[in-house]
Amino acid sequence: MIDIWSFVLIVLGLSLFETVSSIDNAVINAEVLRTMSQKARRWFLLWGMLFAVFIVRGLLPWLIIWATNPSLGFLGSLTATFSSDPLVIQAVEASAPILLMGGGVFLLFLFFHWLFMEPKIIGLHAERFFAKQAVWFYAVVSIILTALVWYAMKRDPFIAFGAVVGSTVFFITHGFKQNAEKAEHEMLHHQTNLSDWSKILYLEVIDTTFSIDGVLGAFAFTLSIPIILLGNGLGAIVVRQLTIGNIERIKKYKYLKNGAMYSVFALGLIMIADGFGVHVPNWLSPAITFGILGFFFWKSKKELI
Repeated sequence: MIDIWSFVLIVLGLSLFETVSSIDNAVINAEVLRTMSQKARRWFLLWGMLFAVFIVRGLLPWLIIWATNPSLGFLGSLTATFSSDPLVIQAVEASAPILLMGGGVFLLFLFFHWLFMEPKIIGLHAERFFAKQAVWFYAVVSIILTALVWYAMKRDPFIAFGAVVGSTVFFITHGFKQNAEKAEHEMLHHQTNLSDWSKILYLEVIDTTFSIDGVLGAFAFTLSIPIILLGNGLGAIVVRQLTIGNIERIKKYKYLKNGAMYSVFALGLIMIADGFGVHVPNWLSPAITFGILGFFFWKSKKELI
């Protein structure tokens, strides 16, 4: 059972992680919304928010738990983490390492892609070195995956399969993100005949793609779907508020993206360790998230003075 203080800490940690990891999404939303009519903007900010909070960030983690525990049923997977039934508890505990390994691999790949491949504002000196070694990204993640699968096979073949699924999900979503960046560039810098409804559909697809990072990272905090829904939902609401009026101010804190990615790295390591059976206390993931993001927020604010 989670005590009240752990509950509050986990929800706040989830909200903060969801908010900061979705800043890129908020920037895209704000830029595309500027090209749309006032009516379409209002529609997206109302119904788009409801879709993002209750459908994407609510349904996706639910589906993940259900996929790893099909015997629980669709409705049973939602309440499984609160159940006192020994058989239900055993089913969730048995599938958790598979889920944690897959999510951990996804987050590690996400971090190393940013470190090696993506343009960035240098926050730490070592980032400059890795940014010049982009050719090594695929070698590094391949070696990591091989090592994890090797050790996981000795423990449970299904955990090894989870690692492979995590890498597969990363490359699929990465392809969607690349296409989204091209579509955004065309939309903003060239004349297009896209209607407002087409742009809204585009933004919803982008929001779904970006939400996968936050949803998988949420499992480093807790396996409870209601808590994930609450924490990620609050974070999604904050992101929408940033989209409406504060995005330029947030962009001034230039190292927040760095903080988000180092949080992703730490959460990925926690999930993999947990997947291998290492005991991880409830407070560790939110504490690390607050610590890393707090440092990079301070570093960003320091340059604004």
